[in-house]
Amino acid sequence: MIEERLRLQGWSRERRVVLVRKHIKDNVARQSRQSNGQLQLALADMQVLDADVLWAYTVLVSDVDLGFCQNGFDELKNQWGLSGFTTQDINRCQTTARAGALMYKWWSWYCHAAHPSARMEAVTSRPLLLAAVGKAANHGGQTQIYLTPLHGKVQTIKALIVNIRAALQHVKSIAEQLPGIDQWACLLHYICQRFAPTITTPGLQIALAVSG
Repeated sequence: MIEERLRLQGWSRERRVVLVRKHIKDNVARQSRQSNGQLQLALADMQVLDADVLWAYTVLVSDVDLGFCQNGFDELKNQWGLSGFTTQDINRCQTTARAGALMYKWWSWYCHAAHPSARMEAVTSRPLLLAAVGKAANHGGQTQIYLTPLHGKVQTIKALIVNIRAALQHVKSIAEQLPGIDQWACLLHYICQRFAPTITTPGLQIALAVSG
């Protein structure tokens, strides 16, 4: 991995460019053509990999110097479908990237609420938390959702759902006292205090104003 600062043609300013080279050792397929012209896709065995040195290159361009965001880039590319997406239409690129980043952000907060003590990646958290059948029941002006997990780790899922329910109950207990926009801020503050108690979330209202 190397990095440099470049200003390519058409750029308004110099930017940080990171070039990553990774040795490919598995999950490789070689395309060839038979004598009759038929395309053939052959998986490369260890002998082929030992004979040929194969590399995968990734170029990252950023305006910020944040080394800890590497996992985020990896998840967005390989677990949220942004790997290999490219088009000459900048509006489509921005819309797709922003939509993917928004879903990644929402799911990350959801997983932090479920498992505050450890970070859960999408490749493992989605099968755990989405493998369930849900049923909504209305009674007394309230709607309750009942989940039936289909995953083998039922007890683990139950513990995660209990944590999520506690987070939502925390917001619900004071929701009527908050403006609608502050309910989301209240939920984020609750989640942050679970996995990073020493870090306060800027801009959040901790105490509620009372009259009299």
